[in-house]
Amino acid sequence: MSDILVYAEIRNGALQCDTLELLTAAQRLADVTGGKVEALCAHADPDVVLRDLAAADRVLTVKHPSLGNYVPEAHLAVLEEVVAQRNPAAVLFSYNTAGLDLAPALALRSSRPLVAYCSGMDCQTPEVEAESHIYSGKLRSTSKVALPAVFTVMPGAFPEAPSNAERTPETELLSPPEKLESLRSRFVCENAPPADAFDLTLADKIVCVGRGVGDKNGFEELKELAGMLDAEIAGSRPVIDQGWLPKERQVGKSGCKVKPKLYFAMGISGAPEHLEGMQGAELIIAVNSDAAAPIFGVAHYGANCDLFDLLPDLVERLRVGDVN
Repeated sequence: MSDILVYAEIRNGALQCDTLELLTAAQRLADVTGGKVEALCAHADPDVVLRDLAAADRVLTVKHPSLGNYVPEAHLAVLEEVVAQRNPAAVLFSYNTAGLDLAPALALRSSRPLVAYCSGMDCQTPEVEAESHIYSGKLRSTSKVALPAVFTVMPGAFPEAPSNAERTPETELLSPPEKLESLRSRFVCENAPPADAFDLTLADKIVCVGRGVGDKNGFEELKELAGMLDAEIAGSRPVIDQGWLPKERQVGKSGCKVKPKLYFAMGISGAPEHLEGMQGAELIIAVNSDAAAPIFGVAHYGANCDLFDLLPDLVERLRVGDVN
């Protein structure tokens, strides 16, 4: 019981970048436990992502038609059997939709403790000390858990494992569990935006508006700022829920994950769900009246003030060309 198992998430035939971050976290744990990093790739065609998993020591593949589309029951059946057979010291999931589905259920089925919202992990065998974001990221808690255990890791908490085209990990094809032949749920359809829909992930500059904007009048002022910067306007979930912007302009867990060159966070506190979607931006500038707002933990520059006290001067300097 020394290996670290990473759940490799495939969506639309591509490996999700969150998995590469998990491989980095797994390697740090494995360096202490003395085990291997194993990536579990359960899919109808797992070979499509093998090259992307070169950072793993070993890739475990399970191939079955029912795994082509994401059905939680099917993936849980695979995970449950693999964990029972191989008894890894830790199982890592990304804190996203699949991780929220699978990690708690696997922890229950395998009688292992679950540590969620992890932003850091320090392994001191036979324990792991984990730092977690709680209360929408306003507080951080530290917990110690004995291995074996299950963890969900915040996207962006670890850098992506470097790709190595010359390295080929060991692969092992596992037999699909019998439960896949008698599933009680099935994939029906996927609701995806039209192919020609606006794609916020392609934007180089984004002005993202949060709850701190107050009302629609304030929102219109920030739209003017976005226009002056030649930036796309976006919103956190409260702004989208107000109907001020369409869903495709939402940043965060239930919206888009963006990595622009410039990201203005205006009136955004920085809940973990939002940070997941934007903390990979090259330059983050945050404005918030709450000095303890988590957004300042990822911002490169920040202003602790009412955004509407700052906005007139910022707009004026842009208008006369003092700010690029």
